Amino acid sequence: MSRRVVRQSKFRHVFGQPVKADQMYEDIRVSKVTWDSSFCAVNPKFVAIIVEAGGGGAFMVLPLAKTGRVDKNHPLVTGHTAPVLDIDWCPHNDNVIASASEDTTVMVWQIPDYVPMRNITEPIVTLEGHSKRVGIITWHPTARNVLLSAGGDNLLILWNVGTGEMLLTLDDMHGDLIYNVCWNRTGSLLVTTCKDKHVRVIDPRKQQVVAERFAPHEGMRPMRAVFTREGHIFTTGFTRMSQRELGLWDPANFEEPIALQEMDTSNGVLLPFYDPDSSIVYLCGKGDSSIRYFEITAEAPYVHYLSTYSSKEPQRGMGFMPKRGLDVSKCEIARFFKLHERKCEPIVMTVPRKSDLFQDDLYPDTPGPEPALEAAEWLAGKDAEPVLVSLREGYVPLKNRELKVTRKNILDNKPPVGPRRSHSTCDANFSRPSLEDLLEEIRSLRQTVQAQEKRISDLENKLCKFTNGTA
Repeated sequence: MSRRVVRQSKFRHVFGQPVKADQMYEDIRVSKVTWDSSFCAVNPKFVAIIVEAGGGGAFMVLPLAKTGRVDKNHPLVTGHTAPVLDIDWCPHNDNVIASASEDTTVMVWQIPDYVPMRNITEPIVTLEGHSKRVGIITWHPTARNVLLSAGGDNLLILWNVGTGEMLLTLDDMHGDLIYNVCWNRTGSLLVTTCKDKHVRVIDPRKQQVVAERFAPHEGMRPMRAVFTREGHIFTTGFTRMSQRELGLWDPANFEEPIALQEMDTSNGVLLPFYDPDSSIVYLCGKGDSSIRYFEITAEAPYVHYLSTYSSKEPQRGMGFMPKRGLDVSKCEIARFFKLHERKCEPIVMTVPRKSDLFQDDLYPDTPGPEPALEAAEWLAGKDAEPVLVSLREGYVPLKNRELKVTRKNILDNKPPVGPRRSHSTCDANFSRPSLEDLLEEIRSLRQTVQAQEKRISDLENKLCKFTNGTA
């Protein structure tokens, strides 16, 4: 009688590997704020990192290719008057990022494809509605321009970033500080964890709690929860004896866990990063020096331990690359951006394969950058699966698409883009000739800038020769 000893899985041999030293991002002063967020957000174009900044809050945005030592004068995104607590890239526009801060505001920024010369200080839109610090932001997975924020006032607010207005305010649901919020795959439901030890599944449009569980983990320390592709909820937390624990739950039957496993004794909150394409969940503890990963399946024990990536240095935060930003030619199934005290280190998770051909089983079609719904459609009750793209030819990021904010009020007759002028009267005759004049002025300014750049480059070359003693 044959007996299968080892569980069959194509992800059983996944291994993690740090990149070479010259492919890291060095000399970054990572934020020291005591807040359990990941401090890092990544997409196929940029890596954004919350950094230390005097006189307010700031984060740094680097093009993925700009590795090595970061110039100490590298421009920052500075607009908040208090430390930044969370950042999140828009899933439908790789040049748009939102930031949340202790100053009670949420700001949305347009990041240019080129590296700017000065700090970016003007957000596209500032969202004001919280009375205390805002610690969590997350974009809707399928609807355009819908952003959720959660603050220390125990409020959840949904915003339409395209108009700068509140869509929904969810109050009286949480009795204490909200630890984390996660959308399901279609964006029809939210799962939240809270300091009152409740895990809640919320239908935001009906503004009601559809499922609730008290103390899925009995310890007092913070919990985290994420939706899986099947609609189950994966949680991390602590036992009464302060051992770290993970659980898998069915919201339709919240009383009994599908799986509950104790892990180790440590203080760090486990941040779960879930990949719906492979059903692998990666657990990164703040202050840990390892990443554990598990596969979630339909067969007992449902949460299967795969392996652990270990290193010597503890992590201050972690960024997780969306699937469309991975290198499919190297069988890369995940990429993390581990924050140290003074640097950011990419870690590549790979499935070993001998063939160089595209691996269909590793890369099913994955959510792309196109939204499936408009904000108004979602608010009216419509749901849709994400618009999927194939990774067979590799994903090429789209060019910079400008986020247009159209405020719905009579005061929003914005002047045209261009030099600021004082208007004593409403300029109704802003017609084609003046627009052409502006375009001509922009062209001449661009030529001047290019000429100056060439002159600076020539002078730098001459200076280099003098310092090397070759002139």
